[in-house]
Amino acid sequence: MAEPGPVDPTEFRRAIALFATGVAVVTAREGADLAGLTANALLSVSLEPPTLLVSLSTDADTTPVAERSGRFGVSLLRADQQALSERFARPVPSAEKFTGLDVHEGEGGVPLLDGVLATFVCRLERSIPVGDHHLLLGRVVTVERLGDGLPLTFYRSRYGEGTGADTVRFPPAR
Repeated sequence: MAEPGPVDPTEFRRAIALFATGVAVVTAREGADLAGLTANALLSVSLEPPTLLVSLSTDADTTPVAERSGRFGVSLLRADQQALSERFARPVPSAEKFTGLDVHEGEGGVPLLDGVLATFVCRLERSIPVGDHHLLLGRVVTVERLGDGLPLTFYRSRYGEGTGADTVRFPPAR
């Protein structure tokens, strides 16, 4: 049987967009330098010990800061925080992303966003380069449940809101 040809990246992107995800902001600190970016590639790997995996672009400024500091934070966004997601998705220096925001320090000085659903601080266990991303595997050292509400979700390259286990609402396709 012949080996299949390479997968078209555009077709891959269209197909994976059919997988609905939550939206989070991944943060890190090294000295006075704060770094953060929006991520929807987040996975609970283990409950015992509690472990998270995040996938960050190799060229994102957050990746090397998390690797050098050995820690990173995850803030789970609420449905009404699309603007916050967009702010951390912009290709501008991270210092600008934090300007004027309410944040608090987690374990090891990791910046965490205020007013979100939950936050996690992770101690970096491994960083695994894969293609144009690094998979950061982190042991959860602190968890904060900060509030109730619906999560911000992402599907077919659009934001939506989770409404519980039974339904998820997204804006109509354009």
